[in-house]
Formats: sequence, C-alpha cells, structure tokens
Amino acid sequence: MANTRSSRKRMRQERTRRQHNRGQRSRIKSAVKKVMSSEDSKTGTESLQDAYALLDRLATRHIIHRNKAARKKSQLARKVNTLK
Repeated sequence: MANTRSSRKRMRQERTRRQHNRGQRSRIKSAVKKVMSSEDSKTGTESLQDAYALLDRLATRHIIHRNKAARKKSQLARKVNTLK
C-alpha cells in the first residue's frame, strides 16, 4: 500500500490513465473488426482510413507499440486488397 502522499497521488493517476488507455485499446479492436467484417471495397477502404488514423494516433501516444500499429495496418491493407 502507498505510504507517502506522492505515491497515493501516483496511484490515483495510474488508475485514471489505465481506464482511459483500456478504452482506447477497445476502440482499436472495434476499428479492426469493422475493417475485417467489411463486405465490399468501398466500405472497407473507408473504415481502413479510420483504422489507420486511430492506429497511428495511439502509436504516437505510446498506448500501443509502433511496430504493432504497423503490423495491424499491413494486415488490414491485405484484407481490403482481397476485396477488390
């Protein structure tokens, strides 16, 4: 358990950040599922652009690793290219 005032504050901050980051990672999963479940190339391309923007933004903020973002973008691009 935290003993000092600063460590108690740090625990509060970590709890808030953890909740926020979990929500952000959930948004990634939803965006990826939307691309993977797309049936035609038009909706696939539109949802791919949204997923790209989200992955880049979260990789920049260090919520996910930049290599993971690149790997996901590659997987999604391959999926959309098969729809064409």
